[in-house]
Amino acid sequence: MSSGDARTPSRPKRGRSALLGKVEGAEKLLLSGRRHREAELESAVTIFLEFLRGFESFEFAEPCVTVFGSARFAEGHPYYQLARETGSALARAGYAVMTGGGPGIMEAANRGAREAGGRSLGCNIQLPLEQRPNPYLDEFIEFEHFFVRKVILVKYSSAFVVLPGGYGTLDESFEIATLVQTGKLDRFPVVVMGGTFWRNLRDFLRSTLVREGTIDEIDLELARPAATAEEAVRIIDEVLGRSR
Repeated sequence: MSSGDARTPSRPKRGRSALLGKVEGAEKLLLSGRRHREAELESAVTIFLEFLRGFESFEFAEPCVTVFGSARFAEGHPYYQLARETGSALARAGYAVMTGGGPGIMEAANRGAREAGGRSLGCNIQLPLEQRPNPYLDEFIEFEHFFVRKVILVKYSSAFVVLPGGYGTLDESFEIATLVQTGKLDRFPVVVMGGTFWRNLRDFLRSTLVREGTIDEIDLELARPAATAEEAVRIIDEVLGRSR
């Protein structure tokens, strides 16, 4: 079997507490409004255990790059191919590649990393319309809570690549930008790929947010554009001070 073949990924790692058996639907319940104190405490414990499972699940030495992007681009789409090339280039450069673990852009980045012989990781999310982990993962874990998943995606990463996506991708990328802007993340490169896909958004940021003073002009530089996988790797290496 070649390194690029799809194979069954490792099973999601489960916590030791029986409370994690109740996790399905937990985020919806948590956000449904005020509840009895005992119910809120049980939610807090469940959230802690889900964090703990995330912290215990991944062990690797190489720096990691998290790739964000839509689950809706199928194989054969130019953005899928770009993500696949990016995952491969990152792996060849010595980076582990982490994604949300699902299909589309996430699958493509994991697939590229696998094909290049690199480490391919996923943080999948449980959704009403089931999102299955893609078949190109060496290790993956599944989360009920979006916010726990996002913390894990950030915690283990040294850099971020944002490819075309929808609400989820925008949520993830703007949260990263906020963390960098406010100094919660330091020296973490953010690379945006997809060319004209993001043009109107960047125009909106400059013409409205900068003009109204809600962000500064320099904040537009928090994310750097890259046209190719090789350019994305060069930017990440440059910011992280890595040389080959």
